[in-house]
Amino acid sequence: MSTNQKLRRYDSIADLIGNRENPTPLVKVNRVNPNKDVGLFLKLEWFNPFGSIKDRTAKFLLEGLKKAGRLDGKQLVEPSSGNTGIALVGLANLLGIKTTITIPDAVPLEKQTILRLLGAEVWPTPDSLCPINHPKDGAIALAHSFVNSERTKDKYVMPNQYENPDNVKAHYETTGPEIWAQTEGKIDYFIAGYGTCGTISGVGRFLKDQNPAIKVIGVFPQKNHRIPGMKNFEESKKPGILDETVVDESITVADDPAYTMSIRLAREEGLIVGPSTGAIVQATLEYTKDRKGIAVAISPDNGFKYVSFFEDYVKQDGQPQSGLC
Repeated sequence: MSTNQKLRRYDSIADLIGNRENPTPLVKVNRVNPNKDVGLFLKLEWFNPFGSIKDRTAKFLLEGLKKAGRLDGKQLVEPSSGNTGIALVGLANLLGIKTTITIPDAVPLEKQTILRLLGAEVWPTPDSLCPINHPKDGAIALAHSFVNSERTKDKYVMPNQYENPDNVKAHYETTGPEIWAQTEGKIDYFIAGYGTCGTISGVGRFLKDQNPAIKVIGVFPQKNHRIPGMKNFEESKKPGILDETVVDESITVADDPAYTMSIRLAREEGLIVGPSTGAIVQATLEYTKDRKGIAVAISPDNGFKYVSFFEDYVKQDGQPQSGLC
């Protein structure tokens, strides 16, 4: 028996990754959104099998490398704040390929444990390894050393999610079309965080190809933030795949409101989301407070990979503490 979407029967866990025939859910945010003139929907990317939007990226990166013949006899190495690494390791396991992941040493323990559970070689990396003008890119610098060193360059191949156009392609061909179909073409605003920038570039490009009037909003974290997966370009290099022509406006969100919003989404909407979702929803509410229409915001992952971070942020009385992040 082969994969059958209608029967929810699959040949491989990889077949569960979101696509036009099997989209991840779009769920309306009700109590948290005070502006009833805006229908706010979250694209729940944690319904992907490895738990994040990066499942799409990892699938397309591996398919591109395989098509180009670059996987033959090689091991993978990739810098990641966790989600891409988890998806890459899981999918590479299906191909019998070993994977090394370099991660910032501040990544939650939960993500590091999942990577090791999947069998990855994990290198927690201090930010000080990176050149001074990009103080948060130590893990990226270390991964590049694996593929540039004379001693190891023939052993490893790096998918390079920050520079590889297949990252953008993943979202142009899947996430964007899903959102367009799920909103029946009625979307007015699309909101996503700045990370590798594959999502905002791919989805933004697809949506503007359908309707140039759609506004695309990017979300930055504050400097020295504690929101894994997001980047502030004052302290991190701007990814080469970022298509700034599709971005209409950018909003910066600090840690406290991001974590507070994540907690509110759990308690008021039943959505246990990661802190990046909190930042994206906070920015969405700020942007749409005096507007009308349909807004779709990305929820990159759930909150289970950040339990240790949330534990630091919640008092015994259940109220968020300020300033701990």
